[in-house]
This record gives sequence, structure tokens and C-alpha cells, in this order.
Amino acid sequence: MLDIQFIRDNPDLVKQKSKEKSFEVNIDRLLEVDKIRRDLMNRKDEALRKKNERQSSISHSASVSPSASLSPSASPSPEEIDANFINEGRDNKKVLADIEAKLKPIEDEYRKLLKAVPNMPTEDTPVGASEADNKVDLEWGEKPKFKAPKSHWEIAETKGWIDKERASKVSGSRFAYLKGDFALLSNSLMRYGIDVLTDEAKLKQIAKKANLEVSTKPFTFVLPPLMIREEMFDAMDRLEPREDRYHIEGTDLWLQGSAEHVLGSMHFDEVLAEADLPIRYVGLATSFRQEAGTYGKDTEGIARLHQFEKLEMESLSTPETSLNEHLFMIAIQEYLMQSIGLPYRKLLKCTYDIGKPNARGVDIEVWLPSQEKYLETHTADYMTDYQSRRLKTRFKSADGSLQLVHINDATAFAQRPLIGILENFQTEDGEVDIPEVLVPYMGGKTQI
Repeated sequence: MLDIQFIRDNPDLVKQKSKEKSFEVNIDRLLEVDKIRRDLMNRKDEALRKKNERQSSISHSASVSPSASLSPSASPSPEEIDANFINEGRDNKKVLADIEAKLKPIEDEYRKLLKAVPNMPTEDTPVGASEADNKVDLEWGEKPKFKAPKSHWEIAETKGWIDKERASKVSGSRFAYLKGDFALLSNSLMRYGIDVLTDEAKLKQIAKKANLEVSTKPFTFVLPPLMIREEMFDAMDRLEPREDRYHIEGTDLWLQGSAEHVLGSMHFDEVLAEADLPIRYVGLATSFRQEAGTYGKDTEGIARLHQFEKLEMESLSTPETSLNEHLFMIAIQEYLMQSIGLPYRKLLKCTYDIGKPNARGVDIEVWLPSQEKYLETHTADYMTDYQSRRLKTRFKSADGSLQLVHINDATAFAQRPLIGILENFQTEDGEVDIPEVLVPYMGGKTQI
């Protein structure tokens, strides 16, 4: 969530940017509630101060001997002192209870209003009202020419690589069995991505090509939990929309929708050392999404399943290095796509499309010859301190002060690049050429 002081100082800007992101927020009411809350908290602090003073006074009185007190004519009787202490304590306790009773609903409303405010977009984020306003930043690669290109689904069906019919019997619609060489190709793609991200020499090469001054510290490979507690999901601001998530009935657990959800929350309520930053993870997880409200061709094959494999990058860094960290993750994504040889385009997402916790968002989309259109394969999310404020993930800087970390996440590989491989590397005789970088992971096979 946003820093409340930033909202106090820039109410009109927050209203404008929230509107550009298509979020309805009530900043005026938030600031009104914030003022009431601060007043109540000050009154509570004062009541607690009086309570502590009273307790200190009682302790002091008990330690003073009767012979050290004033003469009987100049001081109240012990009975009067006891009565005053009792009355003052009772009055203060009543005041404190009254303040706390008023503070709870105000705290609840304050939290709800503050959580509804989206992150502020960066200066270079295009203002837009739909995905059509996303800006094409780059197109790479030569689009292959085919007389009659087959879709990935047609190729896989002929080869017996995808079985959705039997998966439907076992699990329901939008599940699939991936089989044979296609399952091996999926595994090879993930292994290749892991090898790149854990290789410092390769990361140095990528940073140099992108002309980025950034740490080339390798990513730590993680196999994370596939379930996440509701508190953590909400702190990541990824729980909504709930209708797109899977809840484990009778628990406060949800199935994660991407490894970023369980990687970003790993350091909840921790203070990290600045010397350890950036902390980089690459997590491989079977992810789950209900994909509510999606129909048509996007549901054919494996383009939009309820369950899919995803290799995700996550980074915790200092505020000063976080934007370059975001750009570095994008450079890694482009390296992965280029090394495979898939034609793609890079989009700078507009304010409407970047999402509530994002300050900036970039998508990479692969070219599909069968449909003559692009399909999203990667996204990179620049979060600044929006998530870490709720997560209470901080670091101790060199001067001893505590600061919130900045968080980035980005796709390394999901299953959608497999669609691009089948369609762009299909041959006229019905085979599929294996990208050169994946051949070693396929046991030397150059074609399937």
C-alpha cells in the first residue's frame, strides 16, 4: 500500500493517478478518517501516559517510609490517597476503554480505504483506458512464413502430446495431460531457464548487453510451497480477484497463482542487511488460476489452463537500485526469448493494464503464425515499496536507519513459450524443430 504521508502531501495527484489506473478511491474520506484516527491515537497515548504515571506513583509511595512523609496536618490521610488513586484509575480506565471502542471501527475503515489506493505509475507509463493503449516498445525476430500453419493444438493432437479429454474426466475442464516429447520439452524449457538465472557469467553478459549497471548476483533456485495463507496473499495484494483463486475449504489457505506470491512474502516482518541485497530468487511452481470469464480460442490447447508450470523471478532490493533491477529482469526475459529464437514484441503496459500494486509493467508476447497475432508469455512487475509496506519487509541501511525494500517480479518461463515453439518451429512434414539451446536438455534430439 502507499505511504499515508505521501497521500496527505499529494491528495490531488493520488486521485488523478488512481483514476488513470481505473480505480475508484475516496481520498477525501481516507484523509478525514486518518485525521480522526490520529486524534484518537494521541488521546490513547495520553491516557496510557497517565496510567503509567499513576502506576509509577503507586510504586513510589509504597517505597517511601511513613517517617519520611509530611506531618499529618500537611498531608492527606492514607485513606484519602487510596480513594484518589482509585477514582483517578477508574476514570482513566473508562477514558481508555471509550477511546479504544471508537478507534477499532476507525482503524478498520482506515485500513480498508488505504488498501484500496493503487500504487502510483511511473512517469513513462502510458496513460490508457484499455489494453489497446499499451505501447509497443520493440519487435524482435523474423516471423516465419508457412503455406498453412497449424495451431499448437492441431500439432499436439496429431502427435498425442496433449490429452484434455481424459484430463476432463479426471479433473474437469481446462486441465490437460502433457505427454511424451512435449512434456520433456516443457521440462527442458524450465531447466534451461534455471541454468541461465543461476549462472553469474551469463547474467554479466546479459547486463553488459543491456548496458545496465546492476548486480550480477545469481538467483537462488527455490521450490516453494504451493499454498499460501490468506494474510500473506492479502499482504502481497494478489488475493483479489478472489473468483480467480482457489481456496482450500475449511482453512485459511489458498493455492498460489504464481511463485511470486510465495516468494515475495517469504521475508514477511523481517529486517534484512543492506549488504545482502539484492536478494534474488527463481521459483518453479505448479500454479493455479480459475481463469473466470475466459472463453473462445484462448482456451484451446494449453493457452489458458487452470493448472500450469511457471518459473518466476523475484527480487528484493534497495530503492536506489530497484528500477534497474526491473530493467534487468526484462533484459533476462528478452535474452531467453532471443536465445530460443522466438519472434516477439515487448509492450510497455498502460495505466489501465499494469495492475493495482504495480508502478510499471512490461509484457512480452510471442508471435503465433496460426492466428497471425501475438500471445502474452512474460510479464515484469515493478512494485516499488507497495508490497513491502504491508509485508513489513525492511532492511537496515549503512547509517543504521530502517527502510522498506523494493520488490520486483517477472516471468522467466511459463508454458506459453511452448506454444510459440510448436507454431514457429513446425515443419512442412509435420515435425517440430528443437531450438538449439534446448537440444542438450532433450537428450540431443533436434526434432520431435
